[in-house]
Amino acid sequence: MRSAALLTDLYQLTMAQGYWQAGLADREAVFQMTFRRCPFGGEYALCCGLATAIEWLHQFQFEGDDLGYLGRQTGSDGRPLFHPGFLDFLRPQRLTCDIDALPEGTLAFPHEPLVRVRGPLWQAQVIETALLNIINFQTLIATKAARICLAAEGQPVIDFGLRRAQGIDGGLTASRAAYIGGCHGTSNVLAGRMFDMPIRGTHAHSWVMAFGDELTAFRKYAAAMPGNCVFLVDTYDTHRGIENAITLGRELRQRGHELLGVRLDSGDLAQLSRDARAMLDAAGFVHTQVVASGDLDEQEILRLKRAGARIDVWGVGTRLVTAHDQPALGGIYKLSALRDDRGAWQYRLKRSDATIKVSDPGILQVRRFHGGGRLLADALYDEFMGFNAPELVSHDRSRTWKVPLSAEGADLLVPVVRRGRSVHTESSPTALREFAAQQLAELPEETRRLENPEPYFVGLEPQLAALKESLLAEVENQLR
Repeated sequence: MRSAALLTDLYQLTMAQGYWQAGLADREAVFQMTFRRCPFGGEYALCCGLATAIEWLHQFQFEGDDLGYLGRQTGSDGRPLFHPGFLDFLRPQRLTCDIDALPEGTLAFPHEPLVRVRGPLWQAQVIETALLNIINFQTLIATKAARICLAAEGQPVIDFGLRRAQGIDGGLTASRAAYIGGCHGTSNVLAGRMFDMPIRGTHAHSWVMAFGDELTAFRKYAAAMPGNCVFLVDTYDTHRGIENAITLGRELRQRGHELLGVRLDSGDLAQLSRDARAMLDAAGFVHTQVVASGDLDEQEILRLKRAGARIDVWGVGTRLVTAHDQPALGGIYKLSALRDDRGAWQYRLKRSDATIKVSDPGILQVRRFHGGGRLLADALYDEFMGFNAPELVSHDRSRTWKVPLSAEGADLLVPVVRRGRSVHTESSPTALREFAAQQLAELPEETRRLENPEPYFVGLEPQLAALKESLLAEVENQLR
């Protein structure tokens, strides 16, 4: 893979040059990637994209062509935008940051760092855009998949979204994230090969239309794929299509095969699925599955189930891989600590009139508390100050939560990059999928549910809360 160091916003590079000119480029800094609100009206997100991010970081360097391109850029005054000395500074550079992150498949909640970057200020600044791009998107899709699979109540969900995905990379990474989020397989063959995921599929309406009649089309498909027959039955008339599928089912049995399923892709899926189930059962095909597709998501699956649909497998495409009802996670990346010229840490935060937008200072770690086989609450604390008191303070300072003596705590951010080199052992998507399922099973039902979920408590350790209040007071005094 060729270096993609230019996969960044221009202002990251102009700021990097500014740091270089101000003598701050190599000053040690800490940035943290978080999000403020959970997506899709839920109360959790499912981390994803770390492996892709590490791969990008491993290739980070400015090659000769990159520097030549930057050297040709001009500002509004017509002069070169980048100083030759700064480009010479970039030429030998390799990533030297330390990066800690929540493992893929980990549940995350607002204000918690998904990624913590510590290293030279200019490097930590320049890699912001790519980290946000990679992890925002894959976390969004993994979360959407988890919600869809929750609505399906354990029934298989297949990712059918490649043709509607946002470009080739979007299609590949969406399929990976959807699988980690709980999907049972994908129609995306390249993703299946790249990520060792199960691939699934049926046939299109064009197959039926390519032959003189539907029965002939089914018969030809059965001849070609006798052990994998799931017939799409709504090309012309759905009830007639089910009848034709049953006819082929009988012929398949005579040859030692079984009709695996019929797929419904349009119409009143609730009623048609009930009709299909009744017709199949009456004909003796009680194990033949009813597969549904066509603009499905968690809300539509919930509606169909409440309407008494008899659907066994869900093919979900557009609304999954494009995160139809929320196009972005809204992840942010903020400076939280910077060493001064004497080497002492100076903590930083962003002030806002909106409490939700006030960032947290420090070199943060997330501690998660468990008890009774379920998640209880999360705490943010500064690694240098440590975790010293059991009563947590919510971000808006409206609530507190005391850690029970019986609770077990574990820190979540783990080392993934040290001095620019990966120290992360990558897990297979299948292992990550299993880990994510375990995480979701431990999440309290009232937080996991799709409708009217209750927030999960995330609070600041008291020393960190006091530090934040102190820094806010300093900023307010400066503004007076």
